[in-house]
Amino acid sequence: MRKTTTPTARRLAAAAVALGSFLALAGPTAPAGAAPADPVKTVFFGDSYTANFGIAPVNNQDNERRWCFQATENYPAVATKRLADKAITLDVQADVSCGGALVEHAWKEQELFGSGKVPAQQDAVKGDTQLIVGGMGGNTLGFADVIKQCSAKLRGDEGALLPGSPVDPDSPAAECKTFFESEGGKGWLDYQFKHVGEHLGEMLLLMSYPSPDANRVLVGYPRLVPQDTTKCSTAAPGQTELPFADIPQDALPVLDQIQKRLNDVMKKAAADDGADFVDLYAQTGTNTACDGADRGIGGLLENSKVELLGRAIPWYGHPNEKGRDLQAQHVATKIEEVLNR
Repeated sequence: MRKTTTPTARRLAAAAVALGSFLALAGPTAPAGAAPADPVKTVFFGDSYTANFGIAPVNNQDNERRWCFQATENYPAVATKRLADKAITLDVQADVSCGGALVEHAWKEQELFGSGKVPAQQDAVKGDTQLIVGGMGGNTLGFADVIKQCSAKLRGDEGALLPGSPVDPDSPAAECKTFFESEGGKGWLDYQFKHVGEHLGEMLLLMSYPSPDANRVLVGYPRLVPQDTTKCSTAAPGQTELPFADIPQDALPVLDQIQKRLNDVMKKAAADDGADFVDLYAQTGTNTACDGADRGIGGLLENSKVELLGRAIPWYGHPNEKGRDLQAQHVATKIEEVLNR
């Protein structure tokens, strides 16, 4: 029978371990709120937003994972350096973040673009892992499908490298607002969100099996669409395409509502399981794809820093270097808070 561990049981077990350690120690204990003296064994997991697709160079040291498009300097690497500057050392056992990952790839192997497979991300967690950090959910929701439902350009060759298909290819992209407000589109979203919530709950539980007392931090997604969507009618400096390409102006609030709903589902899943949550959506509203020189998100058809066969791949709405640094800042802050509790 598979072992299950409730959040309450994990907290009680952690308290018992802490009490036992206290009684066994002969010397004084560390002051409350002090950073851990020893390196914290850490595993990072996630999808392309954790791997930071689009930022070069790509980590190709592990040939098996080259199609994960994991940046060498992704936010886990940058956050680790930020924490080291504060005398908090993470002993990173693994960073298994991989572009295209679904939530189920926490417990199932993932087939990669081109060829090959990578093991379930859960396999990286060991019995001595103390901290598990990362985020997934957007691919399980089908956010790329949502975007392709709203963009004729992304339904064609310009979106060929973006996984996914329009939800209903028979419904014109120009009418995507109406589609997602209709019974068919709303029903599809309701089903997808229910699916995401269930899978996130399963993921958080399974991630803790090898190390029940490990702290878990679920990381949300940075905000893509600003509250003032009129900013999206101007191309970013040096760009000719609009940040959201040909997606209709009236559909942008719909995209934002869908992302906000995903953020709420992720936050609830973390709370229900006793995990911590990094609410990037709430903290990146002035660095969306439509914030010009301050944008932390690359435009849908803006060239990223990664090339395939000599051709730049578009950002497809992923964090650029500024966005990556914001992710790292907020994740490092949350990790410091968790470790100092």
